[in-house]
This record gives sequence, C-alpha cells and structure tokens, in this order.
Amino acid sequence: MPASLTTTEIATQPECWQRASELATTAAGKLPHEGERVAVVGCGTSWFMAQSYAALRERAGQGETDAFAASEFPFGRRYDRVLAITRSGTTTEVLRACERLRAAAVPVTALTADPATPVMDLADEVVVLDFADEQSVVQTRFATSVLALLRTHLGEDLTAAVTDARKAVEEDTDPALPAAEQFTFLGTGWTHGLAQEAALKMREAAGAWTEAYPAMEYRHGPISITGPGRVVWGFGPLPDGLAENVATVGGHLHHRPASDPLADLVRAQRLAVAIAEDKGYDPDRPRNLTRSVVLP
Repeated sequence: MPASLTTTEIATQPECWQRASELATTAAGKLPHEGERVAVVGCGTSWFMAQSYAALRERAGQGETDAFAASEFPFGRRYDRVLAITRSGTTTEVLRACERLRAAAVPVTALTADPATPVMDLADEVVVLDFADEQSVVQTRFATSVLALLRTHLGEDLTAAVTDARKAVEEDTDPALPAAEQFTFLGTGWTHGLAQEAALKMREAAGAWTEAYPAMEYRHGPISITGPGRVVWGFGPLPDGLAENVATVGGHLHHRPASDPLADLVRAQRLAVAIAEDKGYDPDRPRNLTRSVVLP
C-alpha cells in the first residue's frame, strides 16, 4: 500500500525547516521588529502556531505579542503590526481581518504557502513558504515550517531541532500509543500551542478522543480522565511531581524531554496517521474537512 500524502509530507519536515531557517534571513525585513506590539492571527492549526510564536517572542524580550483566532480579533486594540498565518491564502476569517486592518492602516504581514491567492493583495507584506505547501487537507509541514521560520527570526539556532526531527520521522512509534483510547496533551509556555495542535491532529486525522491543557492545569480536573489505557503526552519540561501523578492513576506517560518539542510534534503527527490507517480512515481527506474554510 503506498504511503499517504500526509505521511510523505510529514517526512519532509526536517528539510522544510532547514529551508525556512534560511528564508528567515531574506524575509527579516517583513517580519516583526524588536519592540513592536504585535498580534498574530490564524485559524485552526495556524492559530496554535500563533500561540506558540507569541509566547516565544515575549520570552525572547522582543515585545508584547498576542495571538487570536482570526474571527476573534479585537479591532479596538492598537498594534504596530499584525502577522497573519494562512496556508491556503483563502481562509475567509483571515481575509476579512486583513481587509479591516488595511482600512485601519495597521500593517499586515501574511505567511502563506500559495502565492496565487487573495491574501497577496490584502497584506502589506507577504512571506511565501511554497516549498512547505501540502496536498493533504491536514496541515503538518507548513505549520511547523512557519514556526521554524519565526523561531529562527527570534535568534534561535534550529540545527538541533532539525536533527531531532530526522530522528522523529525515522524511529518506531511507542507500541503503547496506537491502542490507547484517550490522549491528554500538555505543554507550558510556547509548548502549550504545540499540545493544542497535537490534539487537533489526532481529532482531524484519526477521530481520536483528545484534550489539551497547560501542564499545571492538569491536576485541576483533567487528571480525572487519565487511567489505564489512556495517555498523557507532555511537550517540553513537565511540572515537578506530574509524572508520579500520572503513574498513580494508571496512565501511560509519553515524554521526550531531550527532544526539541517541535520535533516531538512530528511524532504526534505520525501517530495520528497510524491510528487513522488502523481505523480504515483516509488521513489525507478526513471527513467533514476541507483544505480551507471559505464562507459565502
């Protein structure tokens, strides 16, 4: 049986991240400048990447940074620049936000995979990651390449992340994971966006029961879900004592603290495809989903 499009696209991420890191140099003038007050908008996966970038930018001391679902943007607030993430360049909520921001004279930089779409005419600046575009409905490499671009722009060296991603696309999946009946994804700071994205990938591709929370919130209710046959997946550092909490209630903890968290997201993507295929689903074209939400 030939590999799915999603599987192939997942496997290309190390090379895409390398190209995104190189692009960060030539695109630097279009991306947020140090000290600017910035908002980042997107829908679905792009929104979660926006959350991760916002946390990273503030942690780096680059300036106040907020992340919003495009449909929930607070137009009454003042921002020096808005960053719009849209793989297709056609998502209705993102385009509507760009139109309103242009009318208000707020500079917009769009990150997209397709240079022949409406966002090219609605944004003031555009950074095109066409090398990371996808045929699959489910986003994988475009979203992570956007975050690789933005991490590099913040001054991070992604050499180790690329190496970790190569390991993630080659290694065998933890045998305890595909048979699990429920997954709780946890993250702290910028990795909370990754946890949200991992949960979304599992729901989209595999129809799996997944939840995502900030790691410190796990003990404030979500732990009640965990038990035998259920997984807690931690991105980045875990709070003290949490591993023991998971073990006490009989859950299975997946935690790769030595791996770059973005590379660990690759493992979650691969798991989502594996579970989808085990169920007889098409991971490239999940039910009820389209490549882009275009409203009348």
